[in-house]
Amino acid sequence: MRRRGWIYLLPVGVFAAMLVAFYVGLGLDTMALPSPLINKPAPHFTLPPLAQGYQGFSTADLHGHVSLVNAFASWCAPCREEHPALNALARTGRVAIYGIDYKDKPQAALAWIGALGDPYTRIGADDGRVGIDWGVYGVPETFIVDRTGRIRYKHVGPLTTADIENTILPLVARLDK
Repeated sequence: MRRRGWIYLLPVGVFAAMLVAFYVGLGLDTMALPSPLINKPAPHFTLPPLAQGYQGFSTADLHGHVSLVNAFASWCAPCREEHPALNALARTGRVAIYGIDYKDKPQAALAWIGALGDPYTRIGADDGRVGIDWGVYGVPETFIVDRTGRIRYKHVGPLTTADIENTILPLVARLDK
């Protein structure tokens, strides 16, 4: 009879383990999506331009300086929300901003940029393949790439002025040394 006494303690132990797991889970950032590409070279890609007269975007553009790569689309409401912050960042000249126009119609993207402003040094038109290589879950997503072409940071969702001031610019300054 004594040997079976531990069986009654098993549910209590399982319940205690669940409580610990839930407690730890409360402290996790639900907006943080891990990226297996952090500290790895940016995927090799070459994207065509949105239209004639524009320049496309490729891996080669990311070498020699710190870069911000922003995956966006004209149909994306949160992209519209973050766009003023990207325009303001572009005006500072502190970091080169590149765009991946993700699963969008080039004419719609050109109209969107024409209406809201163009913070991008270059924009590549992506049918979705390059976004997949970068690990894009949905737009907008933003990456910081160091001068050697390694991805150092990923931000999921729209960038805010606070994100830029508190996270992006300090990281850019550290990587630019």
